[in-house]
Amino acid sequence: MSGAAERREDAERTGSPESAEVFEEADDGALLVEQARRARWAAAGTGVVLALAGVAAALLRAAGAAPVLVATAYAGGAAVCALAAVLGARGRTRRALWTTIAGVTVMALGDQFD
Repeated sequence: MSGAAERREDAERTGSPESAEVFEEADDGALLVEQARRARWAAAGTGVVLALAGVAAALLRAAGAAPVLVATAYAGGAAVCALAAVLGARGRTRRALWTTIAGVTVMALGDQFD
């Protein structure tokens, strides 16, 4: 059992409702911090993976017989996904989500020209 949980139980046994509420709020705050950290990692990781996939697709399309517009769309989408990774790492997870969606959409539109 963690130290915070033990202190909360001690506060509940002594009948001090104020101190029990303080410990519950502290646990909620720690949970929110952990959720925010996970969201940042998820946004940054997703942006990096999609940016690398877009760069790889752009290089493969540029080396093949595909039109230049296709390789450009993949490279542009990869750049937008890289921006999403930076936004996610800085804690702007909502903006990172929408930026990731925009980057993937650009890559998908480029795939339609192939």
